[in-house]
Amino acid sequence: MLYEELKTTVKNLGFSTIESFANYVGVTPSDILDWEQRDEIPYTIALIVHLLQGEQDVPGDNNSLDLLVEECLPLAALLEESSSFPAKLEEMFVLQKKLNDDTNGTNWELGINKYDKEINWLRCIHMEVAELIDSTPWKHWKNISDQPDLNNLHVELVDVWHFLMSYILQETNIPKAVSLVNTHCIYEAVEIEDIDVKLIVKEAEKLSYIAFAIETGNMPQFSGVERFIDQFFRCCKLSGLSFTWLQKLYIGKNSLNKFRQDNGYKEGTYIKEWNGQEDNVVMIEILEELENASYNTVYKELQIKYDMLDS
Repeated sequence: MLYEELKTTVKNLGFSTIESFANYVGVTPSDILDWEQRDEIPYTIALIVHLLQGEQDVPGDNNSLDLLVEECLPLAALLEESSSFPAKLEEMFVLQKKLNDDTNGTNWELGINKYDKEINWLRCIHMEVAELIDSTPWKHWKNISDQPDLNNLHVELVDVWHFLMSYILQETNIPKAVSLVNTHCIYEAVEIEDIDVKLIVKEAEKLSYIAFAIETGNMPQFSGVERFIDQFFRCCKLSGLSFTWLQKLYIGKNSLNKFRQDNGYKEGTYIKEWNGQEDNVVMIEILEELENASYNTVYKELQIKYDMLDS
């Protein structure tokens, strides 16, 4: 494979540049320069691309090829899945903008909602981070032997994502937002048994630090957006939240947020406990039962279960 051919191919895989692709597969900038000068790509890199193209016959006939293919398959599968990420990101940003339009009015990007209430996405992020940390046994004086509530921690990360997307949309538009976020979505989430809760707390706190730095003028807004995106997906990775499950949880929580608004959340008449379970828990149960979770499907299931509360 030639260097110019690789540049075109990696863009089709969802990477904005060949540098971002090379960084993910673990090579250095000097390696990239060497590829360009020689106009030739190493066999292992070409093999990954070859596998992603879905061809049946893999080139080469040496005895070590099977082992090499086996080592490349997990990365190849992840990169193949990543080709759908731009479309999934666009769907999420479109849904978030619609939710904000419906809830706050069509000029919410100006920082004021239709009720003349100030909107502060940075404060929203900070408060959700606090709730995320409360999903862990961080207190030294209370329930010190408790296990972290990982399901709720993931829901709180999705809540942070709602507000982070809103902040990004306030600063830019949907196509640019997708471009900014796309390559950050390609990561392998930590296995549940390897999760370090103390590290998650420390990394989550950095999201608050970034919010404070922007709010106090100690960090430029645009570079703050990039820092936010990078740090958020680091938190997802460390907490075992894959991008695929993040996207599914987002669809569910977006539906639930709209459902709450439609059923008296602002007026204080909404019932958040559904037969002894918080609505977030019910929403997760619905997602686990659905193979393909669409906004409308989740909303209908929520309505069915909510109507049962009156019976």
